[in-house]
Amino acid sequence: MLSADLDDILEDVFERVSKSRIFKNRDVLMPDFLPNRLPHREEQIRKVASVLAQALKGYRPNNLFLYGLTGTGKTAVVKLVTKKLSEKARERGVRLKVAFVNTKRDDTPYRVLSKLLENIGFRVPPTGIATAQLYANFKRLLDKRDLLLIIVLDEIDYHVKKHGDDLLYKLTRINEELRNSKVSIIGITNDVNFTSWLDPRVKSSLSEEELVFPPYTAPQLEDILRDRAQMAFEDEALEEGVIPFCAALAARERGDARKALDLLRVAGELAEREGRNKVTTEHVKKAWEQIEKDRVIEVVRSLPLHSKLILLAIAKLTKDGTVTYTGEVYKLYKEFTSDLGIETLTLRRVSDLIGELDMLGLISTQVVSRGKRGMTRVINLESDYKSVIKGLKDDPRVAEIAGLI
Repeated sequence: MLSADLDDILEDVFERVSKSRIFKNRDVLMPDFLPNRLPHREEQIRKVASVLAQALKGYRPNNLFLYGLTGTGKTAVVKLVTKKLSEKARERGVRLKVAFVNTKRDDTPYRVLSKLLENIGFRVPPTGIATAQLYANFKRLLDKRDLLLIIVLDEIDYHVKKHGDDLLYKLTRINEELRNSKVSIIGITNDVNFTSWLDPRVKSSLSEEELVFPPYTAPQLEDILRDRAQMAFEDEALEEGVIPFCAALAARERGDARKALDLLRVAGELAEREGRNKVTTEHVKKAWEQIEKDRVIEVVRSLPLHSKLILLAIAKLTKDGTVTYTGEVYKLYKEFTSDLGIETLTLRRVSDLIGELDMLGLISTQVVSRGKRGMTRVINLESDYKSVIKGLKDDPRVAEIAGLI
């Protein structure tokens, strides 16, 4: 009987989704989909293409550094331009290779170098070779290939903040050690203050050309969504106000096109699961709540240990809806580091990390005067408390001292 009930449930779910008239091609709304055109990024495409075009004449293009908040089209522009560039290079017989590395995913110098070696045709064991030797192998094997190699380092700020800029320095200087091959580097970051972390020598070598990607406006996001929705949805599947509503919500969140597309996709999925044939603004509202919770959990999980401890302190101090201050956060953070038996960062460094949590949207801060006691920051928890705690629980060190186990 239970088996029959289960069969009925599954049959109902499968039938509802298979008969849905919502999606025509859901994949075009996924983050890894690369469209053939990028509305409102024509200027940036032209600039990136003009820098890289030197490769078609066999010259090494200048290094290029791209800044901009998440979802402003940096990675998509680079992928689109380098895809077309590679096609042109093949037509003209230019020995060009593009190596794309996401340094947040391949998050150690060893993994970055392994990825680069794989891109030029060499497999590397997961461990067992010293990083210095791996770099020497990369130089030697690259020179044997007689290539013009364009290295794209996406989310490079994560790598430098975690491991320093030693590998980046070596890569920006590698042409001095090559005889037959040439290397150009494209760095991509969401952190507009990223270069302040770099050694001046790395900064000058890396930033031969720079390009800032501004956030999308609500009308621009609307154009992007309409363009993609034509490919993604069946005719008449979207209620009239759905696209403007998605665009307005994403514009409020720093003009993030990726979030706008995710919002539209999840709204469609919710309508499909309900057996509806039309996506409404109510589905968008539900999708927004779901995405926000999921985003907070993912971001919290990815934080370094000390940032997690600072966020835990802020969450505990503001749990009842009250505000807290830098000094109070630092005092509780010191208790946590003492409990874990790890080094306590300085107040100045903790203040910097509070600023980074603010930039990520997990908290909000405001500098206020406390009279004779000087200036301080008022701190609020902006994200859902339960989502923050859920993200922190995944780190057993944090969960233990917070009593979350």
